[in-house]
Amino acid sequence: MWNYSMLPNDMDILPKLSKHAMVAGIIMVILGGAALFYPFYGSLFTVAFVAWLMIFAGFAAGYATVKGNPKDWLGWLKSFILIMTGALMIFYPGVGIQAVGLMLAIYFLLDTFAGFALGAAMKPAKGWWLWSLNGFISLVLAIIFLTSWTSIQETAWLIGIFVGISLLFDGFMLIFMGNSVKKIGGE
Repeated sequence: MWNYSMLPNDMDILPKLSKHAMVAGIIMVILGGAALFYPFYGSLFTVAFVAWLMIFAGFAAGYATVKGNPKDWLGWLKSFILIMTGALMIFYPGVGIQAVGLMLAIYFLLDTFAGFALGAAMKPAKGWWLWSLNGFISLVLAIIFLTSWTSIQETAWLIGIFVGISLLFDGFMLIFMGNSVKKIGGE
């Protein structure tokens, strides 16, 4: 899975890459563990992160509209919607939690269709059933998110758990990658 040909040719940079991957991995493991132990706060942190990204994207869209075509009302509308949605998520975090929960439910539904389609397309090949299994698991997750969507507390718990697990695994993968790069660099 790892494509070591993507590593830089300059072997002097490998120790830095290894060090930064390890540091980022440790931070992600700590954040993931915290989100697993405190899923509600992990959910609030996720919603705040998404909200601030939307606000910054709104200002960037406004800046691009000013510089590109100040008379473009669709550019201003996009900027306004991004900023207002981000502000709404910050000032009313319950709404933000439900919005993120609904986005995750939609993502899992789309992943369900993709998994089943890939499984059907690859059916004679070895391991085709793994894609169908992935589609089934995504369907179960979508149903879980959709059935808990009306409860802010349940949705917050689910978001915190999923973000925590994701950060935990990503952090461990970065630590693994940092160790692998360190071995390649000869350290």
